[in-house]
Amino acid sequence: MSRMAQVLVLARYEDEVMEPLTRRDESRTWRGQFEQIPGWFVGGWHLEFCRDNARTGILRELEALPWNNPECVQVMLHDEDDDCFGLWMFREGKLVELPLPGTERFYAPAPDTQEYPPRPGCLWRTDVGHTWLPEQTPEELRDPRPAW
Repeated sequence: MSRMAQVLVLARYEDEVMEPLTRRDESRTWRGQFEQIPGWFVGGWHLEFCRDNARTGILRELEALPWNNPECVQVMLHDEDDDCFGLWMFREGKLVELPLPGTERFYAPAPDTQEYPPRPGCLWRTDVGHTWLPEQTPEELRDPRPAW
């Protein structure tokens, strides 16, 4: 299934740490490689995914890098149905999504089988008068597998 998504990594002076992820590596659970954002002196990288089954595990791999200053790492993720980028930062050694004012991530119920990759949910604005926002799926009914 085709599904576009973008990933931005912002991390000051972490060029050496990010360097392995700027090369192709077929052993990864996700496909592609990061490209450095030209002209950014403090460090920014981007990656675009064209398929949802080729991105699972990217947050886990970013967590495992030997960051010099993990407290300064920002990961921004945008799935094609999101209204805006979501923000992930390190908390207790894990990349976690930080709540953004005026937004909520809505999840569909878990699928009956694990035949398809997990979905990240949709990050939608809640402060702009959308009348079509769905009921939130209770946490115990969501797919527990990480989409990223």
